[in-house]
Amino acid sequence: MTELDFMDAALAEARLAGESGEVPVGAVVEHEGAIVARAQQSVLRRVDPTAHAEIIALRAAAKVLGNYRLNGCTVYVTLEPCAMCAGAMVHARLDRLIFAAADPKAGACGSVLSVLNHPRLNHRMWVERGPRAEESAELLKSFFRERRQEQS
Repeated sequence: MTELDFMDAALAEARLAGESGEVPVGAVVEHEGAIVARAQQSVLRRVDPTAHAEIIALRAAAKVLGNYRLNGCTVYVTLEPCAMCAGAMVHARLDRLIFAAADPKAGACGSVLSVLNHPRLNHRMWVERGPRAEESAELLKSFFRERRQEQS
């Protein structure tokens, strides 16, 4: 599988989240060329403020791999992680993060904050932005546009 295939899998999860009434965010965790975990935003369905796609995917990957340290793993996510998710990624010791769309309101990987690769933290990871950014951003815009129309 290619990086675009992994991001496409994350986008499929995001679409499922949106269809369920959640903010359309999806994530997958790749290890040794295969998806070991996939997740979608589910804070509403789980009534859990920590049920972001990234957190759920990290938890699932840790169970599959039998270790809370996810060395050798890459997370592909459709939206730039928030501070909570970025912090969890540092603690998980991920090798890489690849996200699609920037989050100018809550992004903690360069947009609002820079949690990842902060000079005072003890772990560094490769961070890349961009694959499928337009598709992810449009999915989010459409979701919120529909929400505003429903409310008016």
